[in-house]
This record gives sequence, structure tokens and C-alpha cells, in this order.
Amino acid sequence: MSLFWVGRIVAVRTLLILGAIVALAPLAFGAEAVVAVGAGGYRTSPTKFCKPLPAKIYKTSDLEGPMLTNQWWSSLVWQPHSQNMFPHPLAVRCTPQGLNVEYPGQHIHGNETGIFGTSAKDGDLTLGLSGVDAFPDARCGGYSDWFVTSVFAAGDAEMRASFGHGSPFVFATYHGGDPVVSFSRPPQVWSGDATSAVLGVTVNGRHYGLFGATGSTWNGLDGLRFTNRADGQPYFSLALLPDDQPQTLKLFTRYAYNHVTDTRLEFQVADGQVTSSYRYTTKPYEGDETGTLFALYPHQWKYATSKLSDLTYGSVRGLMKLGAGDAFTAAIPVQGFLPMLPAQGIGDRERLLGYLKAEAAAPPPGFADTYFEGKYLGRLVTLSGIAEVADAPELQQQFVTELKRRLEAWFTATADKEEPVFYYDSAWGTLIGSKPSFGSDNPLNDHHFHYGYFIRGAAEVARLDPKWAKEWGPMVNLVIRDIASPDRADKQFPYLRCFDKYAGHSWASGDANFADGNNQESSSESMNAWYGVALWGEATGDFALRDLGVSLFNTERTAVEEYWFDVSGTNYPQDFPQVALGMVWGGKGAFGTWFSGDIDCIHGINWLPFTPASIYMGRHPDYVQKNHDRIVAKRPGGRDYNNGWGDLVVMFGALHDPASALKYINAKPNCKVEAGNTRAFMYHWITTLDTFGRNDTGVTADYPFHMVLQKDGTRMYAIYNFRDEPLRVTFSDGMVLKSTQRGLEVVTKY
Repeated sequence: MSLFWVGRIVAVRTLLILGAIVALAPLAFGAEAVVAVGAGGYRTSPTKFCKPLPAKIYKTSDLEGPMLTNQWWSSLVWQPHSQNMFPHPLAVRCTPQGLNVEYPGQHIHGNETGIFGTSAKDGDLTLGLSGVDAFPDARCGGYSDWFVTSVFAAGDAEMRASFGHGSPFVFATYHGGDPVVSFSRPPQVWSGDATSAVLGVTVNGRHYGLFGATGSTWNGLDGLRFTNRADGQPYFSLALLPDDQPQTLKLFTRYAYNHVTDTRLEFQVADGQVTSSYRYTTKPYEGDETGTLFALYPHQWKYATSKLSDLTYGSVRGLMKLGAGDAFTAAIPVQGFLPMLPAQGIGDRERLLGYLKAEAAAPPPGFADTYFEGKYLGRLVTLSGIAEVADAPELQQQFVTELKRRLEAWFTATADKEEPVFYYDSAWGTLIGSKPSFGSDNPLNDHHFHYGYFIRGAAEVARLDPKWAKEWGPMVNLVIRDIASPDRADKQFPYLRCFDKYAGHSWASGDANFADGNNQESSSESMNAWYGVALWGEATGDFALRDLGVSLFNTERTAVEEYWFDVSGTNYPQDFPQVALGMVWGGKGAFGTWFSGDIDCIHGINWLPFTPASIYMGRHPDYVQKNHDRIVAKRPGGRDYNNGWGDLVVMFGALHDPASALKYINAKPNCKVEAGNTRAFMYHWITTLDTFGRNDTGVTADYPFHMVLQKDGTRMYAIYNFRDEPLRVTFSDGMVLKSTQRGLEVVTKY
């Protein structure tokens, strides 16, 4: 698995749940208490199964509200200084001497185990403060959507350094001293001198601009320690330069005195696109320039609608392109999804019913930890949809009844209940399920992986039983807010806790306590969470929440295509021989997992759980073939898929070649399946693709719950109507589908 979370709050008596105020009723039981939320509730103290969270959060006293975690910079709030943090194209680390800075993107390389950036010993340079030899700690002094401020203080002296994803700048303000830049090796000064406020320097082959206040001078240019004599002017900045050309330094000088004070990402879903607007707020200390300089990741610049320059940086994510201004936008086509696959693709109904009956006959397992409980909930959801399209209402009722029983058990709390139950930690502002697993208690790992299954399970029940959704919805909304609160003013949970607004994907580690920064392994389980959020929003009539789920799903989808898969072959270095990554880290990409070196697992952890929304992985069928064939060439048994996670390999391969997948499952009708999978869904997935063909990405729609497949020139269009009222969906090729009642509407057209 991977990792996740944090937050901070004062005691609360009311809870803002996605726009609706719901009374929280603390019920005291001795030293314990529970809080009633709708028909359910949660504990206010940990269970015996949960490791306690740290008592100290490394933040400044003026930083109030929920403490954001599961970010690239999260180690800053968990430890006295920090681990390496990767605001690409830079890498930074908070040390007792100040902020260590380097550029790891100059010589990206790969081998069989992963993708790496070269690292200079002790970095390239360290930004510090005159008169201070060592800072006792560095604390989070504030953050916005992709910038963070680290505060270094010693007595009355203080340095605040701000940095963020995509920014080549580090912005600093000072009190009680002057800026000091210390180098790991003797630098070359190629522009400016001791009397110049601005210097161009090269160290370890990397080029930087140093920007003192106008009128400031420098001491120590013949050594390793440069001091900027600022004469009381409290601002300074440095920047990584793409080259050592005078015109480049001049360009950066224009923007160097505009300190970024806020960053904000806003989504809009309309006309089959997610439009992402990235906005900067700056404070000008000098000059009349507005905006700043920013470097876009591949998942951004490939969809950018804003003009960019020819200047670039290297990174472990691929080439980054430089832009200028106070905003840029990217427009992503919406990949639609359905709550279930069409009935017209069920293949042999009697065979499918046999699979469903076998699942229904198996006794349900006992309650597990949050992850393995989630996987079982995911199976029940998918089986419910299959039973519906197979016209087996009794079987569907059995699956849904079990879904309700299990969710209600988790969502019900008493003072002495140890499991299954959730508890809220008010110091960190987080909801923790018991029993926890994979560090979901401390250090708050993987919540979006685990809870995504719960959310999708609740969405399936809500689709069928609106009364249940009203009664238990407040607890579902609480779980959603834990991983992705849509409210920036939420007093219990941080806004979009685990989603990296600039990197375009989620992070799993709560504390990012690694030399390579934060990480995420199972991108597909992150996608499953956003799928669940979108379904829940639509099923309950919360269309803002639905659009948030659609936005997160499609944004992370582009990141998966670029970084976990590199579908276009443009981001991985040439000496990396693999066709996918198992884990994305801040400072590297790893061909591996936390739990296994088996090739099925390295690839399959970014496929599971297979759901109707997994069609997104088939947007690039040629890549699917390349990926599948590489696995088959290396896995034990090759095309004898009845071992390991061979069922997942078959299902992934079906996105390119469903006929071969159907041939396999017909020959092995009782094949081995991964624990979160079922033969029923494996069969329905394969027969649907064999009947209707591949994902047709050339067609979008003005409604997210749709699917378009194409085979031999014939397109299959499908939509799902969640309500018994008219629905009209227009596709980008002019096709119009109308539905007058709840359910699937499917047509084919030559």
C-alpha cells in the first residue's frame, strides 16, 4: 500500500456537512463520548486498536484551523525540520542552517528499478540568516493550494521562506538579520558583483539568480558564504534559471520581487470538459511587473489553453515548460463512467447468474480493518450492479442488504465500541476507522484508498434507497470531508486533504517522512475514491459535490496517464526500460510496490479495483497492448493467467483485445481471481468489451454518467439516469440520448 493525513480544530458543537448544518450531539459516557451524526455517529477518542497521534504539530501559533497533510511538504509539520520536499523543478529541505535548495532535474536517469534525479552532496545552496548558526526547528507558517511557507526562528531573528510546485523561485522575508546564501561548492559568479543587488551564479552545473533588494550589496563573493547587505529591507528571493543567458536572468529579475502570497485552483465542469484555472496572488516589493513565473507539468502543458515560453526544466515527471502571468488554464476532456455496465453486454446470462449465485451463497466475512473491509464493500457494489442488469432482483437485494448492514455497523458508535467504528481526532482534525491498517491511524496513511470503497458503497445504496441516504448521509459526508472536503472554510477538515492541486494526483503518506518525499502507489484506488464521490453527489442531488468528484477523477486520470503509465512515451528517461511505474514519489519513480516485487502486483496495484469506471485505462489501446505484452513476457507462466493476479492482467488486456480475453475466460470459467475481484465482473467486463469494442475517447458528452465504445465502425452510447424524470444528453458528435426514467439507456449507431 502507500500512505495518508492531518488537521486541527477546536471543540465543535455543530458540523457543516456539505452546505447543510447538522446538529452534533455529544453523548458522554464517563470519560468517553460519542457524537451523533444523522442516524449514526463517531467516537471522540481512539480505540484500543489505534496508535496515538503525535501531541505536537510543527506549525506557528497563528496558523489556525485544520492542518493540511498528505502533501508533498507534509514532513514539515511532523518533525522539527523536514525531509526532502519536491516543489518541482526544485528540491528543498529545512535544516538547522536554513532552507537547502537544489535542482535534481538536470540529469534524470533510470534503471530497471526506477527513475531518479542526480543529487549533489548537501544540495546546491542553503538560504539562511546572518547571526544565526542553527535554527531549533522549522515550522509551517501557512499554505495555499500549492505553496507553503516554512518559518525559521531563533530568538528575535526570523526567516520566512515560501516555495511551491512549479515555481522556480524561493521567496523570503527577514527580521533580525540579513539574507545569507551558503554554497556546497565554490560557485561561479557570471553576472553582477559585490555592488550589484542581483547576481547570476552557477554551482554544481546548476544556474541560479540571487535577488537582493535594490541598493543592497554583497559580502563574501570570494568564498562559499554570500551575505546580502539589505540595509533593513526585509525581502529577498532566489530562482533556479533554465540557463545562464543574460536575457534569462533579466526576465527572472522582472518577476523576482513579486512574492507569491496565495495560490488557488478552481474547477469548472461544462460541455464535456474540466477546465482547471490556476491563479496566483502576488505582493510586489519592487517594480511594476505583475504576476510570476511558473513551470507546468506534462499533465498541465499538454492541455494548457495559455501561451507558454520556450524555456524548460527537467524533472522526474518529465519536461516542465515555463509560463508567466497571474494565471493559466488547462482544459481536460471528461472521461465518462457508469454505475454499472450495460445489460446488452452480459454474454451468457445463465453463466453470469451462476457466478452471482455462487457469490451470494458464500457466507459474508467478519468485519475487517478499513482496507480489507473496503475491498469487500467494493465487491458487493459491483455485484449489485451486475445483478440489476442481469434482471436478478433477489440477488441484488441480498448484496445491497449486506452493504447496508456493514456500512451501518461502521457508521454507528457507542462509547465502549472498539470496532467497527470511526473516531474523530480533534487535535489533528481527522476521522480514523477502527480497526486501522497500513498506518491509517498513525501516520494517517491511505485514507482515500480505504474510504473510497465506503463512499462508493454508500453511493450504490443511495442510488437505490434515497431514504437510507438521508438517514445515513451525514456520516457518509463526514467520511468524504475527511479525504476531500469541498469547503475551504471547513472547521473540522482541511480542503481536499490528500489531493495535490498542482501535481494533479493524490499522495498517500500522512507525514511524507521519506528522503524521496511523499508517495502514492495505488493510483487506481485513488481514482475509485473520486468515482465514489461523483456517484454519491449525483445520487443525493449534490451536484457541486458530483462535479468535484468528476474534476478530481479526470485530473488524476491525466496524471496517471502521464506519470504512472507514460502512455505517450514522452516523460520517462530513455534508460528506464519499464513501461509503467508501481509508485510515484516526490523525488523518483519506483518500479515496485510496498508489498511485493511480483510483476503482476507492480502493474496491477494501479488497476484494482476493476469497476465500470476502469474504462479510463483503455483510452490508449496501443499502450494497453504494450503494457500487457511486457507483463506477459516477464510473468511466471506467461499467458497461463491462472496464477498471481492473472485475472487482472486479462481484464487490462481486454481494453485492447477483448476477443483474446473472452477466449481465456471461456477456457477457464472458474479461474483464480484477486481478492477484490469476482468472476461475475470479470466475465461481464470482458463480454461488454467484446460486444461493443474499445473506449471511444473521440466523443464526450455534457453529462458525466455516460460511456461510448466503438467496434468495427459501430458506436455504443450509454447513459445512466439517476432519477425518474426526463434526461437529455448531447454527445460531442451530435448524438442525443433521451431518458424518461431511472436506469440505463443504451443505443448503437453505425
